[in-house]
Amino acid sequence: MAMNATPDQPTNQPSPGSGDAAVQAAAERAEYTRNRNLPEFDDLPGSGDTANLRLGPEINSACLALLPLVGVWRGEGEAKHPSMSESYRFVQQVTFSHDGRPFLHYESRAWKLDAQGGNVVEPAFRESGWWRPQPDDTIELLLTHSTGVAEMFFGKPKNQTTWELSTDAILRTPTSEDVTAASRLYGVVEGSLAYVEERATSEHEMQPRLSAKLERVVG
Repeated sequence: MAMNATPDQPTNQPSPGSGDAAVQAAAERAEYTRNRNLPEFDDLPGSGDTANLRLGPEINSACLALLPLVGVWRGEGEAKHPSMSESYRFVQQVTFSHDGRPFLHYESRAWKLDAQGGNVVEPAFRESGWWRPQPDDTIELLLTHSTGVAEMFFGKPKNQTTWELSTDAILRTPTSEDVTAASRLYGVVEGSLAYVEERATSEHEMQPRLSAKLERVVG
């Protein structure tokens, strides 16, 4: 079956237009996630990364504009682009963590779902990188993909819970997938993390490729 946070994770979601329900759902999610964090080896020197603002090192002041992103998020999304042989649904885990220095570590893993959307078929895309906020509010995002692509994004917060970035440079290995430009829009809305990625290739103009809505399971 599709990956779930755990069987006892709260499942109630706020009803549209119901402020009381949204507050109640947020409180229940926080009760579940507040004491969870990343697993780590206990013989590492110093403290490890944390995806929970209540635990581990204090977040660096340079990262305050990215604070709502810190955590581990899980949910489902859709991959669809003319460069793909077929579209598919996926389940995804995204981690934003820090170690007290002025950057966030980002990691994403995804798994394809079958046509009915309930069973994992095989691993899908995987990526890792660094969000590096700068004094002028610019965000430098460096991403590497398992498909042989490395991307350098630049962007800025649109507001306190929305971030928009686009590529300035792309490095590809000889066997990498075809990509010439990309952009990403992230937003935290009513406790959920949603994002859209647009991508251009040598044969296709910029258009949506990935989108997902994720729920917090840590932090």
